[in-house]
Amino acid sequence: MKKIIALCVGLFAVLPLAAQTEYGVQFSNLVNEELTLESAIRLGLENNNKFLSAQQGIIIAEQQVKEARALFLPQLALQGSATWYDLDYPMVLPDSVGNRLIPSNNNTDNKHQFFGAGITATQYLYSGGRLHNTLKIAQANLKQAQSHYEAIKNSLVRDIKQAFFALLYAQYNAQLAQTVQTKAKNYTRSMSLSAWDKVRAQYLSSVLSSVKNAADNDLHKAQLAMLVVLNKELNSDITVKGDFKPVEVQLDLPHLNLWSMQFRPELKSAIYALELDNLAIDLALSHRYPDILLTGTYERLGFEDLSDENKQISLAIRLPISYKLFTQSTRRKAEQKQSTLRRSSIEDTIRVEVAENYANMAFWQAEVFTRQSAWNDVQKSLTHAEKAARPDVQALEALNAYYHMGQSYYEAVRNNLSAKAGLEWAIGRDL
Repeated sequence: MKKIIALCVGLFAVLPLAAQTEYGVQFSNLVNEELTLESAIRLGLENNNKFLSAQQGIIIAEQQVKEARALFLPQLALQGSATWYDLDYPMVLPDSVGNRLIPSNNNTDNKHQFFGAGITATQYLYSGGRLHNTLKIAQANLKQAQSHYEAIKNSLVRDIKQAFFALLYAQYNAQLAQTVQTKAKNYTRSMSLSAWDKVRAQYLSSVLSSVKNAADNDLHKAQLAMLVVLNKELNSDITVKGDFKPVEVQLDLPHLNLWSMQFRPELKSAIYALELDNLAIDLALSHRYPDILLTGTYERLGFEDLSDENKQISLAIRLPISYKLFTQSTRRKAEQKQSTLRRSSIEDTIRVEVAENYANMAFWQAEVFTRQSAWNDVQKSLTHAEKAARPDVQALEALNAYYHMGQSYYEAVRNNLSAKAGLEWAIGRDL
């Protein structure tokens, strides 16, 4: 029995992990551990107020759809009332207690109590399309809320990726600077220098020490930027781990433009806004048609008890007269035109964003491999030089060049990865 219980507990512990099929689901916050890119994205989404607010917006829109569907069902009302009165003339009770007629005291033998209880059902048989349009508007609002959610998520994921790659670069750069400083100290200890060469060596040692300090400062700023985008405590100690190597994208610009028109949530949101304007026009025009309602009531009532019984079924035709009918139609058509122009503007903006990010990706994709080749050659040359000759002042100068070559390569890798993240944001999907 204990084994079965343990198995069940283990199963329920695994199920939430299996349910994490997208960013922003359940995730255990990491404290003083290395973050991978995926875990950083999940943590950033979980802690972002705009993203969480967009999730609640979807829930609100879903409930509005349910409310719109409920309008097609009979609208029920239960009512009970107890009235104490003292009348010299008959009166009709207010609408809140059923519009019932109460005779005067002279005709009811001074009865001063009246009771009633009943149920009323009202069903729309025809509404000129107003109920259907209300439901369609709620559904379009839901789609728009989902697009807003996707747009916020895409922007936030891009920001997290770029902060992640910046921190990964800063870690590699600080490690390189530490290696260079250690080598410089080792070189200096084994040098036999003249008075003038000693001055040059002290200067170069100071330069390399400043390089190390600058790299540490950049690392601190990158950690702070990462904590800000994750919305975590700014005094947290955070490091990241992941592949820090060049990536390639073998796609052409027309293909990427087609993807952006298909996947960018901002464009989808503009399309749904245009759909909402079309529905608003239909809803405004539907006020030209009457409502046909079927109403039924059953109630028990009486002066001392509920012994009397009333039943009724009514068929009503109601034609709403709105003074805003023609102005609403004109206004909605103008809003529809605005939405069409806005959609066209968003399409142009997206094409520009795709072109800019594609050009950026193409440049760094070529540049990073050029710098990688140069960096590999410098590493081999330094290793050969360390084995071939005793270090002197020129060794410190070579070490300074070695650091800047490595920094240049790491910078190209960071820009290459960030360019890919920007291109993924521009087309609305991961590559």
